Amino acid sequence: MTNSSNKYILMVMTAVLLSACVTQKYERPKTLKTDQLYRDQASADSTTIADMPWQSVFKDEKLNALIQKGLDNNLNLKNAIENIIQAQASLRQSKLAYYPTLQLDASTTHSKQSEASLNFGGANINTLTTTYKLGLSTSWEADIWGKLSSSKRAALATYLASDAAKQAVQTQLISDIANNYFRLLAYDRQLVITQETLESRIKNVETIKDLKEGAIVTGAAVVQSEANQHAAEVLIPDLKQSIRETENAINILLGQAPGTIDRGILGTQIIPENLAIGMPSQLLQNRPDVRQAEFNFRVAFESTNLAKTYFYPSLTLTASGGFSNLELKDFFTNSIFYSIIGGLTQPLFNQGVNKMRLTTAQSQQLQAYNNFQQSLLTAGQEVSNALYTYQMAVEKEDSRTKQIEALIKAVDYTKQLLEYSSATNYTDVLTSEQNLLAAQLSGVNDNLQKLQAVVDLYRALGGGWK
Repeated sequence: MTNSSNKYILMVMTAVLLSACVTQKYERPKTLKTDQLYRDQASADSTTIADMPWQSVFKDEKLNALIQKGLDNNLNLKNAIENIIQAQASLRQSKLAYYPTLQLDASTTHSKQSEASLNFGGANINTLTTTYKLGLSTSWEADIWGKLSSSKRAALATYLASDAAKQAVQTQLISDIANNYFRLLAYDRQLVITQETLESRIKNVETIKDLKEGAIVTGAAVVQSEANQHAAEVLIPDLKQSIRETENAINILLGQAPGTIDRGILGTQIIPENLAIGMPSQLLQNRPDVRQAEFNFRVAFESTNLAKTYFYPSLTLTASGGFSNLELKDFFTNSIFYSIIGGLTQPLFNQGVNKMRLTTAQSQQLQAYNNFQQSLLTAGQEVSNALYTYQMAVEKEDSRTKQIEALIKAVDYTKQLLEYSSATNYTDVLTSEQNLLAAQLSGVNDNLQKLQAVVDLYRALGGGWK
């Protein structure tokens, strides 16, 4: 090994050691506590529905077709992909900073000098000259303190953050499409129930009129039955409006103009049997927004490293060379020129600026760390809320079913008593019918709550992007 090679290796090792003294290597903060993120949910099992593809979580083929269309056409998702492209270009640009710059200079200079300014005592001097020049110049900055390395690592973290942001948009998009789809199915079901109830109440009005003719009920019962009919009628326009608005919302998510949504029915929806949530620490890898927050923290960390390097001198090597001649025909004759310059620049009068730059970077790093922690706490909250919402919806199912069965019997019994006995009046029938419709509509909401809780839990755990 030659002496020049040894010197080169020694310079590289010295630069690495000096860089390590100024900048720090990134490590995930050890102060983060993830073991208690899930309230009342201690688990050592790493199985989680976040690892399931969305096609396996949702069994409705029509819903899956809508989700795929949304992934293909959603405009917010397309913008997120463009952000990745921009970050990737910045990353490549930061890598190129390691290499010397190379510039080609080809020029012709035509100049006229003043004879009076030359002061050659009347000598015959040519004051009109044309200079032809062709040369190359290069410049290279040695990464002694890790300035370029920190910039590259910051660009890499920015790129990874943009990729995580795109994944977060995707998981939210899947969640929004599914939630709106189930909401649409719930409105459909409530509309069917209300229309069936309206048909029943229209028939009931005729029955009450017949009973009035038989002097079994009074005219007040007829008016009450008509009002009961209209109470059902007035619900239908609101439900139709909700259906239309939900269809339009889904179309926006699909990146298309408003129109009818092809869909199934609420009663045929199937959800995963085992809603495994895994361990809280898995949110660090599964939640795209949490990973994005950590990458943003890494960007701020490297920005602090970069701010530290401004306190130290920078070493720049520049070189230029080529041909320069006053005569084009003799351009390559005795025309070679070159220069090599090594410069060491030490900041003297801008220490105040450097200190403020470092203070700002350190403050931004602390903010990024707080945002990282906040994203984890929010993720744990969303998992706990979604899981508890699902559990409460399941608890209500059995009671709601029994309530509806009892109210159906109550309506039948009060109608029979009204027709064949004087032990009741139409107010009892009216109350039973109103309670039955309210319970049936609430039962649909209970089912919707359970379905949407599964969707929210899947997103909260970080499912949908893998």
